[in-house]
Amino acid sequence: MSRIGRMPIAVPAGVTVEIAENNKVTVKGPKGELCRVLPSAMEIKQEDGHILISRPNDIKKMKSLHGLTRSLLNNMVVGVTDGYTKELEVNGVGYRASKSGNKLTLNLGYSHPVIMEDPQGVESTVDGNKIIIKGIDKEKVGQYAANIRDKRRPEPYKGKGIKYMDEVIRRKVGKTGKK
Repeated sequence: MSRIGRMPIAVPAGVTVEIAENNKVTVKGPKGELCRVLPSAMEIKQEDGHILISRPNDIKKMKSLHGLTRSLLNNMVVGVTDGYTKELEVNGVGYRASKSGNKLTLNLGYSHPVIMEDPQGVESTVDGNKIIIKGIDKEKVGQYAANIRDKRRPEPYKGKGIKYMDEVIRRKVGKTGKK
Protein backbone atom coordinates (compact mmCIF):
# COMPACT_ATOMS: atom_id res chain seq x y z
CA MET A 1 0.00 0.00 0.00
CA SER A 2 1.23 3.49 -0.79
CA ARG A 3 2.35 5.20 2.41
CA ILE A 4 1.36 8.61 1.07
CA GLY A 5 -1.76 7.46 -0.77
CA ARG A 6 -3.42 5.78 2.20
CA MET A 7 -3.18 8.84 4.50
CA PRO A 8 -6.52 10.64 4.81
CA ILE A 9 -6.74 14.32 3.86
CA ALA A 10 -8.33 16.47 6.58
CA VAL A 11 -10.78 19.01 5.18
CA PRO A 12 -10.65 22.16 7.35
CA ALA A 13 -13.72 24.24 8.22
CA GLY A 14 -14.71 26.64 5.45
CA VAL A 15 -13.47 24.34 2.68
CA THR A 16 -15.88 22.46 0.43
CA VAL A 17 -14.82 19.59 -1.80
CA GLU A 18 -17.05 18.46 -4.68
CA ILE A 19 -16.28 15.24 -6.54
CA ALA A 20 -18.02 14.95 -9.94
CA GLU A 21 -17.94 12.10 -12.47
CA ASN A 22 -14.56 11.11 -13.94
CA ASN A 23 -12.91 12.42 -10.73
CA LYS A 24 -13.33 16.12 -11.57
CA VAL A 25 -12.62 17.62 -8.15
CA THR A 26 -13.48 21.22 -7.21
CA VAL A 27 -12.09 22.63 -3.95
CA LYS A 28 -13.47 25.94 -2.66
CA GLY A 29 -11.97 27.79 0.28
CA PRO A 30 -11.37 31.23 1.78
CA LYS A 31 -8.56 32.08 -0.69
CA GLY A 32 -10.30 30.90 -3.87
CA GLU A 33 -11.36 27.92 -5.94
CA LEU A 34 -9.29 25.21 -7.65
CA CYS A 35 -10.56 22.63 -10.11
CA ARG A 36 -8.68 19.61 -11.45
CA VAL A 37 -9.38 16.32 -13.19
CA LEU A 38 -7.61 13.55 -11.27
CA PRO A 39 -6.87 10.03 -12.63
CA SER A 40 -10.22 8.32 -13.19
CA ALA A 41 -8.98 4.91 -12.01
CA MET A 42 -8.62 6.16 -8.42
CA GLU A 43 -11.61 6.03 -6.10
CA ILE A 44 -12.06 9.26 -4.10
CA LYS A 45 -14.47 9.21 -1.16
CA GLN A 46 -15.41 11.95 1.27
CA GLU A 47 -16.57 10.95 4.72
CA ASP A 48 -16.83 12.81 8.06
CA GLY A 49 -14.40 15.64 7.31
CA HIS A 50 -11.78 13.49 5.58
CA ILE A 51 -11.03 12.50 1.99
CA LEU A 52 -9.86 8.95 1.35
CA ILE A 53 -8.26 7.71 -1.86
CA SER A 54 -8.10 4.04 -2.79
CA ARG A 55 -6.80 2.19 -5.84
CA PRO A 56 -8.55 -0.62 -7.71
CA ASN A 57 -5.58 -3.05 -7.91
CA ASP A 58 -1.85 -3.39 -7.29
CA ILE A 59 -0.55 -2.82 -10.83
CA LYS A 60 2.62 -0.68 -10.77
CA LYS A 61 0.89 2.21 -12.60
CA MET A 62 -1.98 2.24 -10.08
CA LYS A 63 0.48 2.26 -7.18
CA SER A 64 2.25 5.34 -8.58
CA LEU A 65 -1.04 7.12 -9.35
CA HIS A 66 -2.29 6.45 -5.80
CA GLY A 67 0.29 8.66 -4.08
CA LEU A 68 0.19 11.25 -6.87
CA THR A 69 -3.61 11.66 -6.62
CA ARG A 70 -3.44 12.12 -2.86
CA SER A 71 -0.62 14.69 -3.13
CA LEU A 72 -2.41 16.71 -5.82
CA LEU A 73 -5.64 16.76 -3.80
CA ASN A 74 -3.79 17.73 -0.60
CA ASN A 75 -1.99 20.55 -2.44
CA MET A 76 -5.37 21.88 -3.59
CA VAL A 77 -6.76 21.87 -0.03
CA VAL A 78 -3.64 23.58 1.38
CA GLY A 79 -3.68 26.10 -1.48
CA VAL A 80 -7.23 27.33 -0.87
CA THR A 81 -6.66 27.61 2.90
CA ASP A 82 -3.08 28.92 3.28
CA GLY A 83 -1.78 29.52 -0.25
CA TYR A 84 1.80 29.07 -1.44
CA THR A 85 4.76 31.45 -1.56
CA LYS A 86 8.19 31.29 -3.19
CA GLU A 87 10.94 33.81 -2.46
CA LEU A 88 13.71 34.64 -4.90
CA GLU A 89 16.78 36.78 -4.29
CA VAL A 90 18.50 38.95 -6.92
CA ASN A 91 22.30 39.16 -6.38
CA GLY A 92 24.80 41.10 -8.47
CA VAL A 93 26.06 44.60 -9.18
CA GLY A 94 23.41 46.46 -11.17
CA TYR A 95 20.94 43.57 -11.03
CA ARG A 96 17.51 44.92 -10.08
CA ALA A 97 13.87 43.92 -10.04
CA SER A 98 10.92 46.31 -10.13
CA LYS A 99 7.17 45.92 -10.35
CA SER A 100 4.57 48.04 -12.15
CA GLY A 101 1.01 46.76 -12.42
CA ASN A 102 1.22 43.07 -13.20
CA LYS A 103 4.55 43.37 -15.04
CA LEU A 104 7.83 42.38 -13.40
CA THR A 105 10.86 44.17 -14.88
CA LEU A 106 14.28 42.58 -14.34
CA ASN A 107 17.59 44.30 -15.10
CA LEU A 108 20.05 41.41 -15.24
CA GLY A 109 23.07 42.70 -17.11
CA TYR A 110 21.61 42.15 -20.55
CA SER A 111 21.43 44.97 -23.11
CA HIS A 112 17.68 45.13 -22.48
CA PRO A 113 15.39 44.80 -19.45
CA VAL A 114 13.56 41.48 -19.14
CA ILE A 115 9.80 42.05 -18.73
CA MET A 116 7.62 39.24 -17.38
CA GLU A 117 3.86 39.29 -16.90
CA ASP A 118 2.29 37.59 -13.87
CA PRO A 119 0.24 34.53 -14.90
CA GLN A 120 -3.43 34.42 -13.92
CA GLY A 121 -3.86 33.43 -10.28
CA VAL A 122 -0.25 34.29 -9.35
CA GLU A 123 0.89 37.56 -7.79
CA SER A 124 4.46 38.81 -7.42
CA THR A 125 5.84 41.60 -5.23
CA VAL A 126 9.31 43.16 -5.08
CA ASP A 127 10.93 44.11 -1.76
CA GLY A 128 14.44 45.48 -2.32
CA ASN A 129 16.39 42.60 -3.86
CA LYS A 130 13.69 40.00 -3.01
CA ILE A 131 10.92 38.80 -5.32
CA ILE A 132 7.98 37.17 -3.50
CA ILE A 133 5.55 35.05 -5.53
CA LYS A 134 2.17 34.13 -4.03
CA GLY A 135 -0.77 32.09 -5.25
CA ILE A 136 -3.16 29.25 -4.44
CA ASP A 137 -1.97 26.82 -7.14
CA LYS A 138 1.34 25.23 -6.08
CA GLU A 139 2.19 24.20 -9.63
CA LYS A 140 1.73 27.71 -11.09
CA VAL A 141 3.67 29.40 -8.26
CA GLY A 142 6.60 27.01 -8.63
CA GLN A 143 6.65 27.25 -12.42
CA TYR A 144 6.59 31.07 -12.44
CA ALA A 145 9.41 31.15 -9.86
CA ALA A 146 11.43 28.72 -12.01
CA ASN A 147 10.80 30.86 -15.13
CA ILE A 148 12.07 33.98 -13.32
CA ARG A 149 15.14 32.11 -12.04
CA ASP A 150 15.88 30.86 -15.58
CA LYS A 151 16.36 34.43 -16.84
CA ARG A 152 19.74 34.56 -15.00
CA ARG A 153 20.72 31.50 -12.96
CA PRO A 154 23.27 31.99 -10.18
CA GLU A 155 26.85 31.41 -11.32
CA PRO A 156 29.33 29.51 -9.12
CA TYR A 157 32.21 32.05 -9.00
CA LYS A 158 30.64 35.23 -7.60
CA GLY A 159 27.10 33.99 -6.95
CA LYS A 160 25.54 36.57 -9.28
CA GLY A 161 22.05 35.87 -10.59
CA ILE A 162 18.59 34.97 -9.28
CA LYS A 163 18.37 32.24 -6.66
CA TYR A 164 15.75 30.82 -4.32
CA MET A 165 16.05 32.14 -0.75
CA ASP A 166 16.76 28.67 0.65
CA GLU A 167 19.07 27.64 -2.22
CA VAL A 168 22.75 27.05 -1.50
CA ILE A 169 25.09 27.84 -4.38
CA ARG A 170 28.15 25.59 -4.66
CA ARG A 171 31.00 28.02 -5.02
CA LYS A 172 34.12 27.45 -7.09
CA VAL A 173 37.57 28.92 -6.67
CA GLY A 174 38.61 31.20 -9.53
CA LYS A 175 41.79 30.73 -11.52
CA THR A 176 45.07 31.86 -9.92
CA GLY A 177 47.83 33.86 -11.59
CA LYS A 178 51.21 32.41 -12.68
CA LYS A 179 54.27 33.08 -10.52
